[in-house]
Amino acid sequence: MPRPIQATIHSAALRHNLARLRAAAPGARVWAIVKANAYGHGIERAYEGLRGADGFGLIDLAEAERVRALGWRGPILLLEGVFEPRDLELCSRLNLWHTVHCDAQIDWLAMHKTHAPHRVFLKLNSGMNRLGFAPERFRAAHARLSALPQVEEVALMTHFADADDAKDISAQWAVFERVTEGLPGERSVCNSAATLRHGHEGAVRADWVRPGIAAYGGSPDHPLHSAEHWGLQPAMSLNAKLLAVQQLEAGDTVGYGSTFTAPGPMRIGVVACGYADGYPRHAGTGTPVLVDGVRSRTLGRVSMDMLAVDLGPVPQAAPGSEVTLWGRSSHGAILPIDEVAQAAGTIGYELMCALAPRVPVGVDPA
Repeated sequence: MPRPIQATIHSAALRHNLARLRAAAPGARVWAIVKANAYGHGIERAYEGLRGADGFGLIDLAEAERVRALGWRGPILLLEGVFEPRDLELCSRLNLWHTVHCDAQIDWLAMHKTHAPHRVFLKLNSGMNRLGFAPERFRAAHARLSALPQVEEVALMTHFADADDAKDISAQWAVFERVTEGLPGERSVCNSAATLRHGHEGAVRADWVRPGIAAYGGSPDHPLHSAEHWGLQPAMSLNAKLLAVQQLEAGDTVGYGSTFTAPGPMRIGVVACGYADGYPRHAGTGTPVLVDGVRSRTLGRVSMDMLAVDLGPVPQAAPGSEVTLWGRSSHGAILPIDEVAQAAGTIGYELMCALAPRVPVGVDPA
């Protein structure tokens, strides 16, 4: 029989989260962001749950080809634009919209031969200092793009650095408003956090929102707010089973480095999941898990193929019992991925994207 570990993608949760994001930004169109293979969920597996979006945002051309192969005929946006001039040929063939964030991309468009002009999103660096034109150069770039016969429409975008914390978006939003005042074109500024926290503000939600993590059931501003607070459901569950049970006495240790010492008699379970499955090795003692739907904790260091859990809260647990590493238990209980990530010193995004290829993945279409 196969090793007892399984990830499940919940199509109904994806549909629910998409509806929740629409409600948070009424009137705006929604890009479903499927970069990084749909945040580790798999583009093909996530597609049914996300096809109600108005468009798909992603990073590379191979991902765009996969979305088109699934039958999507609507907008697809390359969030980082093209990486070399010949990429524009595929943009023309696949009818891709693309971001323009530097002079070289405008140069390539000016030399590109196409029968159908392109739709582009001109990116402003409003303070993230990652991609985009500086405020003093943005309007000149807009004028140059607008004059090209290769360009049909220029939309305007930026990306908020602090939408998920107390610093908020006000400084960057003020820059965007000032620099783009009077310019034509649709606008897109909101990521997941800005959509949920500011989507009710008409100007900020603009024409398009670009939710990523929230579509997959992760909270964009955890631990300030939980996924439950935002009405989001986990779109990925990682479940395994107990391989063995050990009885410890006071002074016995667990795992490599003997980092956990039993304070007294206790039962522990050995789970068919380790860092080679994508579970974080740096998740120390106390990281939450569910055993048969009951909340418990990990013990000691995570190994390549196994980890240990405390069976104290679940005295009936035995080999074959279900262990939920994150997501939904078959018993109905939910373990938010954000809590697991926080205990491991990382974020839910990383855990989703780190799911290892050796883990079987199924789709729950309900």
